[in-house]
Amino acid sequence: MDIHLSFHKLKTYCEKENFKGWDPYDGLNSWVIQKTFLGKWPFFRLAWIQLFKRNPINLRPLFGVKKEYNAKGLGLFLLGYCKLYTAEPLQEYYDKIVYLSDLLVSMKNIQFSGACWGYNFDWQARAFFQPKGTPTVVATSFIFEALIQSYEITKNEVYLQTALSSVNFVLKDLHRTYDSEGNYTLSYSPLDTTAVFNAGLLGAKLLCIAYRYTQEQELLEEAQKIARYVCNKQLPDGSWPYGTLSFHQWIDNFHTGFNLECLGTIQHISRSTEFSIPIEKGFDFYLKNFFSSEGISKYYNNKTYPIDIHAPAQLVITLEKANLLVENIDLTRKVLNWTITHMQSEAGFFYYQKKRIITTKIPYMRWAQAWMFYALA
Repeated sequence: MDIHLSFHKLKTYCEKENFKGWDPYDGLNSWVIQKTFLGKWPFFRLAWIQLFKRNPINLRPLFGVKKEYNAKGLGLFLLGYCKLYTAEPLQEYYDKIVYLSDLLVSMKNIQFSGACWGYNFDWQARAFFQPKGTPTVVATSFIFEALIQSYEITKNEVYLQTALSSVNFVLKDLHRTYDSEGNYTLSYSPLDTTAVFNAGLLGAKLLCIAYRYTQEQELLEEAQKIARYVCNKQLPDGSWPYGTLSFHQWIDNFHTGFNLECLGTIQHISRSTEFSIPIEKGFDFYLKNFFSSEGISKYYNNKTYPIDIHAPAQLVITLEKANLLVENIDLTRKVLNWTITHMQSEAGFFYYQKKRIITTKIPYMRWAQAWMFYALA
């Protein structure tokens, strides 16, 4: 395994594509949905997305779905370039940081209380429908963090002020689900009322990072309320389901990683040990249940397939953020070795998912390339 060679091939591919690409969920950009009556039916929209997402054959060129920028993907690339520049301050990396930062600032949604970002496609889920551009706390949190890191390198106040304005989006535009103790979690977007645990924690992490710059105590207090809500939902074995709805009860790899990453950041910035036990239990479950001895990253805790590229990427990021990468370097090397060997093409891009018999090799830019770029960087 040569991680440097793998990363160079991936970087070359992504830069050649100018960071534009397809997405597992972009099927509703098709003319079939946009220009016919079929797009008016929620069930058909959901089925159409799943047809594109699950099919190992890429139907997008046939049905008019073009490669586009995805704001969250750009944020992940920006985080990666910031890592690269911090390690080796080359002009090449600096130029990409400025390019991606300016692009993200230009793409922000200005219809809400603060800067926020969504996806470049309509999205039909079981719980809700999100029109193209609807801002989500997940996309916004990653772009916020990327712009903060970009500011630390460039000292461009536009990046900092744009990022900090996202605090108002989190506090004013998202719905809240409360528990009996007054703690709460956030909705995914302003248009839904779902209680998805990683979404709430990503919003809480945003508030904590913003506190470092504003010193507004309210931001820490609200972040801790969200963290308490989610920790109270942790199962006895240290795991979390995806959310509170009956069809959100699965336990998966990378959303568990999100939870642990966010809780660690909240605890570190708040200088509290309040969440130490949930974090410890969560890491124990995470590392014991989602990675095989040969380095396979399982999607779910109780079955191996599908093997999704997001999972090994999140392992590296989660461990690095928690300062546990060196301690778990053998596991990390096994996971990266297996992933590079089995899920990277000769062209440099990474495959989306590997099932028991079939591998989906469509080069999704946000879901696969951006995450692996950030992780390998």
